[in-house]
Amino acid sequence: MKPSSAKAKGRTLQKLVVSFILRLFPSLTKRDVVSTSMGATGADIKLSENAFKIFPFAIECKNLSKFSVYQHYEQAKSHSKKEGGIPLLVIKQNRSEPLAILSLADFLHYVNKSKND
Repeated sequence: MKPSSAKAKGRTLQKLVVSFILRLFPSLTKRDVVSTSMGATGADIKLSENAFKIFPFAIECKNLSKFSVYQHYEQAKSHSKKEGGIPLLVIKQNRSEPLAILSLADFLHYVNKSKND
């Protein structure tokens, strides 16, 4: 696959994630949740301060045919340490639905929090 095609697949997944977040939180605008350019440092989805308060994740997106999940998750953790937020890896394989990966501890924290709200 050409690098330009691979980058286009990545951009498509980033835009899909932005779209999901904006639909889930109607109070946010397109300025609050932005897909970064390919090759930019840091998380793939930039969140405004307002967006980060309600969706505190450092999002890394990967649209590949094969994955090294732990290696990619480490990249999300690295962004989280620098920028704050909970590491969240979004992956998508050809002809498959996107998946969200976060640590078990973070997942259980949010399940417990939503149960108590």
